[in-house]
Amino acid sequence: MGGTGQAGTGAAALLRRWHPALPLTIAGRDIDRAQRVADELGAATAVTIDLRRSDLGLPAGRNHSAVVAALWDDHLHGLRYAQHRGLPYLSISSGLTDIAPEVVAGAQRADAAPILVASHYCAGAVVLAALDSARQFDRIDTIRISAVLDELDTGGPAGIADLERWSTATTAGLVRRDGVFTWVTGPDAEAHVRSTDGTDLPGRSIAILDVTSLALATDAPNVRFDFAVGESAGRRRGEPASFEVRIDLEGAGGGGAPLRTSRCLVHPAGQRPLTATGIALGVERLLGLRGEAVTPGIHTPEALLDPAYAVERMTETGAAFIGAPGDS
Repeated sequence: MGGTGQAGTGAAALLRRWHPALPLTIAGRDIDRAQRVADELGAATAVTIDLRRSDLGLPAGRNHSAVVAALWDDHLHGLRYAQHRGLPYLSISSGLTDIAPEVVAGAQRADAAPILVASHYCAGAVVLAALDSARQFDRIDTIRISAVLDELDTGGPAGIADLERWSTATTAGLVRRDGVFTWVTGPDAEAHVRSTDGTDLPGRSIAILDVTSLALATDAPNVRFDFAVGESAGRRRGEPASFEVRIDLEGAGGGGAPLRTSRCLVHPAGQRPLTATGIALGVERLLGLRGEAVTPGIHTPEALLDPAYAVERMTETGAAFIGAPGDS
């Protein structure tokens, strides 16, 4: 679903590269566009989809192995379609403020199928990158993620609609402070986000699933995700919009010695390759193409995916980790 959008086409291309024989169905509202994507992939079919219908408007008798919502499943018909057929389901667009219906639907039919809630930044890629960095710690006290989204890299119409919906739901940020999940507003939510070239951009804490996933995966009592929209370091160099996320960790290493690390995850082609990687990793896992079978129930990316393997796949797309610029 949403297979003709930026995230959907990118994820499908990665899955084709990793698994050349995997059948793919590209579902979109424009059959000609869907067919073009399918033709480019090879071993793929194209279908039209109607999210307002419980059967998604798909022909009767058509069989699938999973349902991927690379756009907001506003009626939950994609989720219900998957549950009624016992198929794994992955979503990326609900966000922290919209996941309650998915969670309740999964709880009510906990034995129906696995549901991967991946409405994190870049479909969980940033969480997995942070957890890969966290492996050298014996204890983590503080996690701070600082992301720059280039204003020209907000995605297609579906991505822009997601950002607008989330901002309408709440302007407050969610942090974990001294072990307590806390909503922050006003000055407490404000932050400066430092780009990889040292430029400071005005940002703020946001309500995002990365905070809860990282806090509960590491037991870190202090977790925050700050977000800024503006010109990326790539564009300031006269290049295309780039992706940049800073990952700051503080805690203790071996023997309890204080340890602090700062590094940036960057990509010269913007957020699309990392979002596509997050989706493709989730699909690969749900289909049992890597790892053991996934049990029915609600899952998040860090619960299913190996951070080291995820980072390996990210770097294959052109992502890199670099040193973070110093704070003034």
